Amino acid sequence: MSQHAKSDRPRQADTGAAPDPADIRRWRQYLADERAEAAVYRDLAQNRTGEERAILLALAAAEGRHEAHWLKLLGDHAGKPRRASARSRLLGFLARHFGSVFVLALAQRAEGRSPYTKEPSATPAMAADEQIHEEVVRGLATRGRNRLAGSFRAAVFGANDGLVSNLALVMGMAATGVASSVVLLSGIAGLLAGAFSMGAGEFVSVRSQRELLAATRPTQVTLAAAPQLDIEHNELLLVYLARGMSREAAEHRVAERMGFFSCDCDPSLSLRPELPAAEDEHEAVGTAWGAALSSFCFFASGAIIPILPFIFGMTGIGALVVAAALVGVALLATGAVVGLLSGTSPLTRGLRQLAIGLGAAGVTYMLGMAFGAVIA
Repeated sequence: MSQHAKSDRPRQADTGAAPDPADIRRWRQYLADERAEAAVYRDLAQNRTGEERAILLALAAAEGRHEAHWLKLLGDHAGKPRRASARSRLLGFLARHFGSVFVLALAQRAEGRSPYTKEPSATPAMAADEQIHEEVVRGLATRGRNRLAGSFRAAVFGANDGLVSNLALVMGMAATGVASSVVLLSGIAGLLAGAFSMGAGEFVSVRSQRELLAATRPTQVTLAAAPQLDIEHNELLLVYLARGMSREAAEHRVAERMGFFSCDCDPSLSLRPELPAAEDEHEAVGTAWGAALSSFCFFASGAIIPILPFIFGMTGIGALVVAAALVGVALLATGAVVGLLSGTSPLTRGLRQLAIGLGAAGVTYMLGMAFGAVIA
């Protein structure tokens, strides 16, 4: 028997034995989940073109093979289609209505938690498929993460900075014993100052990074200067050596530039390497204005949350408790989003954000109490 045929056999001792009710329930759940996951990949493929579409359809076909395996084991016990798990249904809903990188990030986690490695009724090939699927989906999700990286980074950090810094400011001011109106004005001032500062900082940061990248990109000056160079003292060789080429490759390039070669004799050396590659409009650096605007808006949206209770007339400890609760919910949400996109646990990331944010606000509150006591 071939190795491939062996790998397609279930890993249970007696495949001819009648399945017990627990097996049937478990297999029917696997069947429903495989159908749902295949539908997710097909739905995602509708919003993709080219290679990404082909990859997603291939994943759907692989899930279809797994579906056929469970159908074969179940036989007459397959019964009516069963509802997929809540996770699979959520993925399907998101794929049909959004088709975003969030779905791929969730699918990556789902593939990584496949039960087939410990399921005796699954074949070794199926377990291996799920492990490979995780890496395939990770690759697709990485493309989406790279498109989001610039502006998304500014948005997430802007929102968290707004939440934490303004909550800390509000709690610190309130702890000194000043009037609630002063706390509100301080919060508004912190919102405006922080939003403009974050926006300006992101604009300068991204613009500077783009300028640095542009400064390192080779120019086409060699094309214009080559015909006028002194052959005996050819400094064009120094250009290519400085760019990191070996001497042999640099001498070959010089010969091309000087017109001694009219063909691309070495496929690894293009005739016009200085031509800049077409830029991806969603490159990871992001645009300066996009990053600045995202940072400004998200900082302001985060910074307004701690002052909402004061805007609506609340005062004292009650206002601080409500502000801390609202900020806590927001920190959990932003942490969960980062967790989803990074393929890690949303709950862990959310709790980490919550602990850091409320911890900073608590320290500021105690410092405010100390300063208030000294001033009083």
